[in-house]
Amino acid sequence: MSQVKGIQGQALPLVGNDIDTDRIIPARFLRCVTFDGLGEHVFADDRQQQGGNHPFDLPQYQQATILVVNRNFGCGSSREHAPQAIIKWGIKAIIGESFAEIFLGNCLANGVPCVTASHDQVQALQGAIAEDPNLMVDLDLTSSSVAYGDQSFAVVLSDGAQQMLLDGQWDTCGQLVQNRNQIVATSQKLPYLQWTTGAA
Repeated sequence: MSQVKGIQGQALPLVGNDIDTDRIIPARFLRCVTFDGLGEHVFADDRQQQGGNHPFDLPQYQQATILVVNRNFGCGSSREHAPQAIIKWGIKAIIGESFAEIFLGNCLANGVPCVTASHDQVQALQGAIAEDPNLMVDLDLTSSSVAYGDQSFAVVLSDGAQQMLLDGQWDTCGQLVQNRNQIVATSQKLPYLQWTTGAA
């Protein structure tokens, strides 16, 4: 299973409250059969409107693995494509003031921690990243903290979500593969899986 104990790397500041899933990935891109290729369309309409000046287009943020957002990020429809588009672009963790519940759950199901902090802490981090795009940000899930430069602050993640990430339990496919022998053993004891043939 894939344990997620922390994410370290450059970050991308995305300023604004109530950024919904339709902005994250417009509806016309939901017809894809797989999620491959969604990353290039993340924030497609916003990026087009801003003519290359959207944070996801700026060259200084192209190596970012951590997204820093404000209040109620991922609100709107429950489309799983929204976190998938962000993930396919290269984001591995999100730090914000608050998240829409379904969006947060969809991120957790993909092993992407969404941690929260106060408005002032998030705003200060966004400002520091804008000032120095090469700033390294360290999200430590074991200590529930974020560190950058000479600054650090505590972040909030529910106990259940934190444990799932630390133990790798978020990775349901990984659990199935890891426990294959137990699954086979259990299936052999189930009477409805024991097929018998005989003359009618």
